[in-house]
Amino acid sequence: MLSFLCFLVFLIPLCFFSDLWWLVCSLLFFVFFSMFFSFPYFFCWGNLGYFFGCDLISYGLILLSLWICVLMILASESVFRFFYFPGFFLFVVIFLSVMLYCTFGSVSLLSFYVFFESSLIPTLFLILGWGYQPERVQAGIYLLFYTLLASLPLLVGILFVYSNLCSLCFFLLLGNGWSSGYLFYVCMVFAFLVSMPMFMVHLWLPKAHVEAPVSGSMILAGVLLKLGGYGLIRVFPLLFKFGSVYSFIWISLSLVGGVFVSLFCMRQTDLKSLIAYSSVAHMGMVIGGIMTLSYWGVCSSYVLMIAHGLCSSGLFCLSNISYERFGSRSLLVNSGLMNLMPSMAMWWFLLSSCNMAAPPSLNLLGEIGLLSSLVSWSWFLMSALVFLSFFSAAYTLYMYSYSQHGSVYSGLYTCSLGYVREFSLLFLHWFPLNIIVLSVDVAVFCV
Repeated sequence: MLSFLCFLVFLIPLCFFSDLWWLVCSLLFFVFFSMFFSFPYFFCWGNLGYFFGCDLISYGLILLSLWICVLMILASESVFRFFYFPGFFLFVVIFLSVMLYCTFGSVSLLSFYVFFESSLIPTLFLILGWGYQPERVQAGIYLLFYTLLASLPLLVGILFVYSNLCSLCFFLLLGNGWSSGYLFYVCMVFAFLVSMPMFMVHLWLPKAHVEAPVSGSMILAGVLLKLGGYGLIRVFPLLFKFGSVYSFIWISLSLVGGVFVSLFCMRQTDLKSLIAYSSVAHMGMVIGGIMTLSYWGVCSSYVLMIAHGLCSSGLFCLSNISYERFGSRSLLVNSGLMNLMPSMAMWWFLLSSCNMAAPPSLNLLGEIGLLSSLVSWSWFLMSALVFLSFFSAAYTLYMYSYSQHGSVYSGLYTCSLGYVREFSLLFLHWFPLNIIVLSVDVAVFCV
């Protein structure tokens, strides 16, 4: 673990050489594949040190973090081409990858909390520094205050755990029947629900996505939303007694909220806003699966987190490709793209079909597992799940058909086709999303 962390840290000096953009990107690829081929063939904690270690859950999310960070650099080539502070941008991306690596690699609850909060700082710099509109300041403040306000009770809860159990190591926090009231339960859970985000505390996410650059949207949708799910999986051994009593509140709120958010998606005219709201709907199902506290529900939630990270990040890349050509993300302007960019229409179709959980994507596996676990938890959830699945397909088809078909906006006279960099970027999102299904046994037996 420490060797990969040192490699990432020693990439930081290279960021400030203006002509080493692609070298840093290539070295990040090398870190990813080195980590990938050091696969832990054991179903417990390994590579342990004083502060870091990993099991299969953290291993998969570390790989996802490194992969998305590489693709962020690949997607933000305009920063390098127009000399928009490329050195500082690379520094922010590398620093963010270090924070995420330390977050998922932490074996202590306190160090997890510190790195969990630290990962918000480079994300805020991405939004404030490379965002497109003046409203990015308001979006950054929303992001910061929503997450920090909910995280303060979590810190108090962590200190309370240490004063009672004298340990904060994940593999020692089995609870042993220890419980300390519903207030402690809310303190430990609420920060992760805001981070995911759950319906009613989700308002920071669409704002942050709309104002963020493509790299900020990719890391927000790809990794930072998964920090909440990962945290819930880690703290629930402590909260099993109260989780089984109060989980119906979060499951009901998440699934009903997911249906409402899906209806919001049906009337969006901004591409990024539509994709951001669809993330809230998908994360509602993930929260429901984790809150069932069943083995199958947690495994399926983990699978859907990985799948959503790749799929949503790819859709944000597609919307940015259109935005760079047309100067607008409005569906009214981005209509009839099949006439102007026929080569991109296939990628819109492939990633949209993954977003609506079509085979053979990883989304299908995650959603089938979540449907079965939630229905086995309670038959009454079937009514919400039916609408959630239907509207998920409906707003994805609305996005695809409205953007690809129809008449071209009259203000547009020409449009370039895609670059090789853009096609490779989309392929690197789509290919893992559909090939990981072949190793589904690792995903299912990871928890």
